[in-house]
Amino acid sequence: MSEIREDGRSFVGYEYKEIPAEGDKASFYLDCYESFGWVPDERGREESGRGKGRLVLKRDRKIINKAELTRLQRHFEACVKELDALERSKTAKASVCAIVVGLIGTAFMAGSTFAVTHTPPLVLLSIVLAVPGFIGWIVPIFLYRWMVGRRTQIVDELKERKYDEIYEICEKGHQLLL
Repeated sequence: MSEIREDGRSFVGYEYKEIPAEGDKASFYLDCYESFGWVPDERGREESGRGKGRLVLKRDRKIINKAELTRLQRHFEACVKELDALERSKTAKASVCAIVVGLIGTAFMAGSTFAVTHTPPLVLLSIVLAVPGFIGWIVPIFLYRWMVGRRTQIVDELKERKYDEIYEICEKGHQLLL
């Protein structure tokens, strides 16, 4: 039971949550966290400033169905982490492959350099090693783009499924608040 203050308002105890949110993710987080009973804390926003990339939220400590809302919120946060991991996976393997091919090309170029500086110079061997060396320096650009393109198609489908799961979780949370 809450007490009535002198100004006629009842006391509400809040719990607070601060979320790092860059750019377009801020609106997404705000929409989703509202489904778990969180509302923006305007005083926190004034202190943090908009350029800092964080949301300050508050929620009534005595909210109904708090345990279930917290469970759904944790599930939502796990899904968001999976989305971030999926986004990083677009370029991770492609970067490693491009770097390995570039290093192999560099090894061939080193062999070519050693061949041409050998006494007497082994010009033919130098040319033979330089060709795959140059190819190893050029191919990573195209290899990276091709691999990222292929992975992006797969990841976009997986992300769409994950967003559907997130919206289902938020819908359940919203129903608990009614």
